[in-house]
Amino acid sequence: MTDTGTATVPGTGPAGGFPYRLIATDLDGTLLRGDDTISQRTRDALAAATAAGAAHIVVTGRAVPWTRHILDDLGYDGLAVCGQGAQVYHAGEHRLLTSVTLDRQLAGVALAKIEAETGPLYLAASRDGLDGDVLVGPGYEVGGDLPALPFTDASDLWSAPLNKIYIQHPTLSDDELAEVARHAAGGFVTVTMAGAGVVELLPLGLSKATGLSLAARRLGLRSADTIAFGDMPNDVPMFGWAARGVAMANAHEELKAVADEVTSSNDEDGIAVVLERLSA
Repeated sequence: MTDTGTATVPGTGPAGGFPYRLIATDLDGTLLRGDDTISQRTRDALAAATAAGAAHIVVTGRAVPWTRHILDDLGYDGLAVCGQGAQVYHAGEHRLLTSVTLDRQLAGVALAKIEAETGPLYLAASRDGLDGDVLVGPGYEVGGDLPALPFTDASDLWSAPLNKIYIQHPTLSDDELAEVARHAAGGFVTVTMAGAGVVELLPLGLSKATGLSLAARRLGLRSADTIAFGDMPNDVPMFGWAARGVAMANAHEELKAVADEVTSSNDEDGIAVVLERLSA
């Protein structure tokens, strides 16, 4: 999908070979396999594309503190878009270049409006900064072994700048909760669903496309230069911005509906399958 310019034509990309100058990849469910590792085949395919002159940008819903170790393991030293577009991070320099924070007053109003429809929510929040804690309240379930700081006093949630708030509900599904939240509070915050159990409240208007456009501009690249890979509804804006959007076989149906192509799953080297074909 593209919003400006025209899609890059095969043969006109870097080095006259690989047809895109920018590869944007989500992490969870996309670049990462189910065991949170990146296959050697995918590493090799990305290395070949970057050797041909393409840039690779990781674009993830994870904030920087939950992303750094993965980028370090990958040997990744370029730009990464973290926190659903809130943060542009220079991995090689371990430096935060831009950061957008959530208006805490608006977020409080949004939560109140959502809870008026759903009843009490389980809450977590991501604090701003390179070392910002993820605060987790009673009942909220964090997937995997990601570091989190428990809180019981609601005032702790608002005591420092935040990038986002996470919400869960005891009975509503993720899709149901996201729909209710958008209806109740869509004029105050952006609501997105980033994975199983991960419904988020973000600064109004923020998306992965916002952060990716900023990062691409720093590299002198445009939407027309970009192929994007993802798996969840939070990747929809990124697909709308990029020249081509590729959904994984394991992707949410909402993303598949707007994708230009569906590749193999994250556990079956779906990114590599596409990159190898485009490099041939």
